[in-house]
Amino acid sequence: MKIFITGVTGYIGQKLALRLAADGHTIHALVRDVEKGRLLLKHPNITLFEGDILNPPSLLTAMKGCHQVYHLAALASVWHKDPQSFHMINVSGLRNVLDACLASGIKDVLFTSTAGVVGDSVDGNPVCEGTNANPKLETLYEQSKVEAEKLLKSYIPKGIRGVIVNPSRVYGPGILTESNGFTRLMKMYIHGQWKIKPCNGKSIGNYVYIDDTINGLIAAMEKAKPGERYLLGGVNATYNDFFSLVDELTGVKRKMYNVPLPVMLFLSRVQVMMAQLFGKQPMITPPFVRKYNKHWIVSSQKAEQEIGYTIMPLREGVSKTLDWLNQPA
Repeated sequence: MKIFITGVTGYIGQKLALRLAADGHTIHALVRDVEKGRLLLKHPNITLFEGDILNPPSLLTAMKGCHQVYHLAALASVWHKDPQSFHMINVSGLRNVLDACLASGIKDVLFTSTAGVVGDSVDGNPVCEGTNANPKLETLYEQSKVEAEKLLKSYIPKGIRGVIVNPSRVYGPGILTESNGFTRLMKMYIHGQWKIKPCNGKSIGNYVYIDDTINGLIAAMEKAKPGERYLLGGVNATYNDFFSLVDELTGVKRKMYNVPLPVMLFLSRVQVMMAQLFGKQPMITPPFVRKYNKHWIVSSQKAEQEIGYTIMPLREGVSKTLDWLNQPA
């Protein structure tokens, strides 16, 4: 089968493209930088098409002859000098993809959103796909993803079989981008370059191993109901739990320092100010500080029941990630 994929030079997109290519499918990969694409996507079943989701003609060329579309391209940054870029790329870009699908006769479209759109665990209970009808979303990224989900659903009456998947905090082997933030933190921690424990380290997050995410995307494309969203989560654990496990498995045991919320907010505001002055990407911004101070307890029961989604234990996933990080460069 011929499959069109956007976001193939990103963390999840690269893994998905290589997996589907290895399964025997022919992949049409949309890339803005062909040289970068050649470095990251070395497989005979992958054909690179230079283009951009904001350039509709390039989408039509790359989609020609395809039967399915996985849309992963997004602005997933913690900050951008132009805040409107989140809407432009994440919403308008999706609209261009969907219009190209209609023009190309492609019905099967999978859109990768984020688990953050369902909001945090206000009462300490796990969130699921329909927990919060109108959650308070801290970041422009999450807000744009909500808009994009609504847009996708509006195309279902037009003939698009649109499916939404919502991964949580993905980690594991792969490109160390912002989308693979916790693997980056693990690497920095091991080398003594990360010593911060946000607030008291007791906030709960949901950590999903990359292979589970890829399996979930493929299963959703095959089995999911149109217009539905599926939380592709992993294991719920505190920040302390996560790094205690890294300590145990590596024997490193680096000292970490609690940083109170007011201090974290102050430091993040300084980072944003420096970014505005000098253009250097901040590691964290106030909306993300507030977000990571909350509990994000996720249930993937719907995905498990409806598409056969499975979750790797945290110990196994972290161990695999550490083995990968320890490999010679």
